[in-house]
Amino acid sequence: MVREGSAPNFCPPTEEGITLTFADEKGDTVDLEFLGLVLKGDRSYGFFFPVDEDHPATSSGEVVLLEVTELDEEGQPAAFELVTDEAIAAEAYADFQEAAKDLYDFA
Repeated sequence: MVREGSAPNFCPPTEEGITLTFADEKGDTVDLEFLGLVLKGDRSYGFFFPVDEDHPATSSGEVVLLEVTELDEEGQPAAFELVTDEAIAAEAYADFQEAAKDLYDFA
């Protein structure tokens, strides 16, 4: 089943449970479930839930925000960077909440 977002600037996952593994500069890895992508001007932001054996998808309530920093030859996100600017993160998260309100519970 393909999910649809409720805003033109939102790209939801093509299916539930898409999990990506990211590595930091030290080589430590983390698994994140992809929740969707918000397009904001010339920037794109990906939203993810951390997942591991003790915390299945959507159980933590914590959302990780990563900015797309590189696209592949098909125009798909190929590299991400953690968003550390709190103002940008808050604005992008507000856009995500509005765009994904029909998909996720933001209680």
